Amino acid sequence: MAKDEEVLVIPAQLLDQLGPFSGFQPNVDRYLSTILDRGNQSFRPRSLVETDPSFKQLIPYIILECSDASGTRVFQYTRGKGQGEKRLHALRSIGIGGHISVEDATGEDWYRTGMQRELDEEVSIECNGQQRIVGLIYDDSTEVGRVHLGIVHIMQLSSCKVQTREDHLEESGFQSVETIKSELDRLENWSQLCIKHLYM
Repeated sequence: MAKDEEVLVIPAQLLDQLGPFSGFQPNVDRYLSTILDRGNQSFRPRSLVETDPSFKQLIPYIILECSDASGTRVFQYTRGKGQGEKRLHALRSIGIGGHISVEDATGEDWYRTGMQRELDEEVSIECNGQQRIVGLIYDDSTEVGRVHLGIVHIMQLSSCKVQTREDHLEESGFQSVETIKSELDRLENWSQLCIKHLYM
């Protein structure tokens, strides 16, 4: 029997205390220091928390952005069957990221360590970039959304040089924001929320 992965969570009541929300929350300053405080975090078996909304799994959701002569471009891909979350297969996404694992608890900042590992596993970035946190996502309209809390990062790259490292990131590459907006209904919920709040 495979070992159950332990993933980083915070108690749902923490969000209730800070101010409950649904959808995209741009006021990150109100939440971030408390969410990323190690005293409020724990690692729990993924098999349990996937169906327990009293805990929220922290998920870095990194949008890779670059610019060229035609304007702003965003990295996007289709989630293949090798991707871990079966409930998201075949949907398009603009977010790179995944669960923070107990194996990431090696330094001062578990979240950042896990975020960098996820990024390095998924893509090869062949240029410089600067990232910033721009929002939070909590989508209680879906089964998968109710047990996850997304921390949305934009990584502004100096050029559009990114290659995928994983086969399950299918049909990947940079696309103009205008094109992505015109195909909004093909995107997973989190990506739709990001496009609507960050690019419209």
